[in-house]
Amino acid sequence: MKFHVLTIFPDFVASVFQFGVVRRGVEAGLIEPHVHDLRDWTTDRHRSTDDMPFGGGPGMVMRCEPIFSAVESLRAANPAPLPLVYTSPAGEPFNQRIAEELANGPDLLLLCGRYEGVDQRVLDNLVDREISMGDYVLSGGELPVMCLVDAVSRLIPGVVGDSQSVHEESFTNGMLDWPHYTRPESYRELSVPEVLLSGHHANIDSWRHEQALLMTYRRRPELLTQEQRERAKQILGL
Repeated sequence: MKFHVLTIFPDFVASVFQFGVVRRGVEAGLIEPHVHDLRDWTTDRHRSTDDMPFGGGPGMVMRCEPIFSAVESLRAANPAPLPLVYTSPAGEPFNQRIAEELANGPDLLLLCGRYEGVDQRVLDNLVDREISMGDYVLSGGELPVMCLVDAVSRLIPGVVGDSQSVHEESFTNGMLDWPHYTRPESYRELSVPEVLLSGHHANIDSWRHEQALLMTYRRRPELLTQEQRERAKQILGL
């Protein structure tokens, strides 16, 4: 899968492709990163990508001309569809379902905003999907885009070594993940639950499902159905 990223800080964004699981995906040829400096499509000697907003007010707005030129140029050079995703607080909340949709879709063009955002004409005429990483404001879109790249990349078949681990993670099945333990079996009189040492796989699976249900009930009950919430209450004796 190709990730095209438009940003004024290309070195910053490029780092997401240089470590961990995403790097392994790049090395395996499953992920193809293309990080573009938006300034390459500017026309003035200062390579300006922003200007003051019409109507006054604080902050700056990213100009539409270089973004239009960049998007049109990259789409013309790409034989397959290249939908543009823009990250902003006004977008639809990102979740595992959206990550799966993007991982199963075409190559992506990701736009990193800055300052007060981008000229509205970009949103109205170029952007295919606007995505928010949460109800808070960051200095720019680079970190949200890097989060999106990581979340989508690990869902591309072959990127994560053990594909089963992807299917058992938080949110994949509508619940949070269960607790995990590793060696030593006992540390400072804190012991691993006996069921995990039993070798009885049916009991282990049952325990894990129950713990995932309880974890979700305590921390994110809105993710559960009414039936699941009632089951959690029953387990807790409520």
